[in-house]
Order: sequence, then structure tokens, then C-alpha cells
Amino acid sequence: MKQFYKSKSLLRLSFLFVLLFSVITVVNSCKKDNDDEEFADHVVQFEVKTTTGGVIRAIVTQVGTSKTDIFDPVGTVWTSGEFFVNSSQAQLNLDAKADLPDADSELVINLWIDGEIVRTDKKKGAGPMVASIDYSFLEL
Repeated sequence: MKQFYKSKSLLRLSFLFVLLFSVITVVNSCKKDNDDEEFADHVVQFEVKTTTGGVIRAIVTQVGTSKTDIFDPVGTVWTSGEFFVNSSQAQLNLDAKADLPDADSELVINLWIDGEIVRTDKKKGAGPMVASIDYSFLEL
């Protein structure tokens, strides 16, 4: 009779451990699901401007590993239009070259993310000028 009592207690104890292990496993798996949402989509736009008669000669954009080259765009203002980028892409780059006619001329490039300017680079002067912006979603 004593052995029967011990085996019942052992069975209850093992059932309790299995139940506890199951609960811990479910709670941990739920935590991992929340971590998967760390990457999000963002609205991104590149912008290049010149003042007082400057001429844009070249624009290079890069989103992740996708690179685009634009040569001699028309006008003194160029915008890429808005597009979605997932933050898992990590790196955004914008480079522009312009010929500026006088010392008061400016080349201005902007990186817009979610409707706000997050990076700007300005070059002022006469002659060929190059401006560059690098941005990473993984920066802390």
C-alpha cells in the first residue's frame, strides 16, 4: 500500500512539472513573437536643391544594396518621391554633385523619414560641390 501511495505522489509531482514547463514555454514563445516586430516600414524621400542658378550634375541614391545613378536632372530641385523602406534595410545613402556659379550659391541635400528631415548636408561656394548623407536605421 505504501508503494501505491508513493507512485501516486510521484505521478502528481511529474504532472505538476510538465504543466509548469508547458506554461514557461508558452510565455517565452510569446516574448519572442514581440521581438519580431522590431523592424518597421518608414516613408522615405530624398531631396536635392541648388540656389542662385546652380546646376545639378549627378545624384546617387542607395537603399540597402539597391543603387540608383541620375545624371543631369532637369531643374534646380530634385526629389525622389515618397517610398516605403523597411528598417531592416539598415542603410540609406544620398550623394549629389552640382556646379555652383558664385560664392553665395548653395547645394542642399535632405533625407526625409516619416515626414521629418533627419539628415541635411549643405555646401556653399562657387565651382563644383559634392554633398553626402549616410543614414542607418540600426544606429542607437
